[in-house]
Amino acid sequence: MALAKSGGMGLGDLLERAEQLNRRGLVEGSAQLYAEWIASTDSPHRHIACFNWGTVLGALRRPLEAEAAYRQALDFKPEFLQARVNLGHQLEQQGRVEEALTEWRMAIDETRETLPGAFELRLHAINNSARLLETQRRYDEAEAFLVRSLRLKPNQSDVIQHYVHVRQKQCKWPQYEPVGDVTINQLVVGTSPLAMLSATDDPALQLMAAQRFVHERVPKPAETPYHVGKPARTGRVRIGYLSGDLCMHAVGLLTAELFELHDRSRFEVFAFCWSREDGTPLRARLRAAMDHYIPLAGLDDDTAARRIADCGIDILIDLQGLTNGARPAILGKRPAPVQASYLGFPGTTGLPGVDWIIADPFVMPPELQPYCTEKPLYVPHCYQVSDRKREIGPTPTRADYGLPEDKFVFCSFNNNFKFTDTLFRTWMRVLAEVENSVLWLLADNEWCRENLLAEADAHGVARDRLIFAPRVAPPEYLARFPLADLFLDTFPYNGGTTASDALWMGLPILTLSGRTYISRMAGSLLTNVGLPDLVTFDVASYERLAVQLGKNPMRVASHKRYLAEHGRQSRLFDVPALVRDLEAAFEPLALAHR
Repeated sequence: MALAKSGGMGLGDLLERAEQLNRRGLVEGSAQLYAEWIASTDSPHRHIACFNWGTVLGALRRPLEAEAAYRQALDFKPEFLQARVNLGHQLEQQGRVEEALTEWRMAIDETRETLPGAFELRLHAINNSARLLETQRRYDEAEAFLVRSLRLKPNQSDVIQHYVHVRQKQCKWPQYEPVGDVTINQLVVGTSPLAMLSATDDPALQLMAAQRFVHERVPKPAETPYHVGKPARTGRVRIGYLSGDLCMHAVGLLTAELFELHDRSRFEVFAFCWSREDGTPLRARLRAAMDHYIPLAGLDDDTAARRIADCGIDILIDLQGLTNGARPAILGKRPAPVQASYLGFPGTTGLPGVDWIIADPFVMPPELQPYCTEKPLYVPHCYQVSDRKREIGPTPTRADYGLPEDKFVFCSFNNNFKFTDTLFRTWMRVLAEVENSVLWLLADNEWCRENLLAEADAHGVARDRLIFAPRVAPPEYLARFPLADLFLDTFPYNGGTTASDALWMGLPILTLSGRTYISRMAGSLLTNVGLPDLVTFDVASYERLAVQLGKNPMRVASHKRYLAEHGRQSRLFDVPALVRDLEAAFEPLALAHR
């Protein structure tokens, strides 16, 4: 440190000594060394030291100071593209979105090809602009950057993945629109596992997407499972739930009562969690439902897996699969002898650390099993748990939501990325046939809304027959279901939590069940609630039944009466029975591996 203050330390010596400190875990000392050297040394290479200083400060999660270091580097050398790109990341961490985008735009607009790494740095800035804009739900701008990136470099699987999904989110069809030299085959192969659930009902393609993701993104499994060598256990079976969604999220909304109802005389319940602290009563309830709550936020995957193994977990239930924010590498280290997938990702994950997928005979028939890397762990009735303590808001009127009093109201409150061109055109034909009807949808984003209205135009359906509902808090969202007459399910990505909510609130659902787990979810719910006649198995039957029901509102009213009188007492909502069924499946597996 004294040598750095003296101004007599060369740049090479500085970099070497700072790296030594980093390797020894003395990152704070490394940052201080850079600070002293930069303040005391008049060198033409100070921009390099400032850049490294910013990197160290970023690693210490001090974005304001890292920002200052990168700005100092740019003061010394304005064309230093890497510093500008990194500055954008530090601004993003502070929530300064427009400033981050501005820095990346300046890097993108840099035209001097002779600058070191200029092409790759510009591409990095383009891709990060797209990513940030997508998180901000500015989908049209995000797509423009993704197109620009693929025209510059077609072979980018990450970019292809986001390009396909951002088109799905906008209902911009066809979802597989070639760009530049990118072929349709590349778009299909590059589709993310989540997007593939909406893109196709082909179980082989869904398996391919999952396995490609695992091959590219998930570290190879540990040679020796982390649970091996732990002391033998007796006593209650220890169930661990692994998730980053135990908060105001679909998974959190479904599972609270499951955790509460576990038989504590036989089971000990652990949560291994990196969920956001959203301050909601649901989050507090989920935490209170656990015997042990183990936070994993801030822990790397290896440390997290060892923490789970040290708890002596008998069976680990992954509630996230391949969804955003998942940590599949933890499962690959096998911290528990039995590991299963449930709820979060309704399909095969392809993960080598996942042995089982919780299913029922409807949602996973025998012909689907060859397309799943997991073995089915069957419960006898519906696999999907729900919550009978859902808070419901005051009952609104149709007028509150701009719905006509004298028309048949079809609705679909599933996320817009689940809509497909085939399905939506089916809905338009239904509206054309059922003249005295409207379709009530979520207004997820302005581009989706306009694309759906344009599709209505193309089918000769008046725009005012599409009515868009805003997103609202869960109690109000539940309370508005009874305003509709019939819920039209999406395909191939059926409603899950949304379908459960609709049936709980007494709204019948018309679904189409296909060849994949996810396309059979609502069929399982309807079968177990006692309305199997609302399950169809091909598009023509789905369309025909939608028209028949729309033209016969008294038939739909009888379904509503049935749900009002018997729905909540059906097998579907017998949560204690499902918990017992799950425990009956878990216990012998867990004990067999002790």
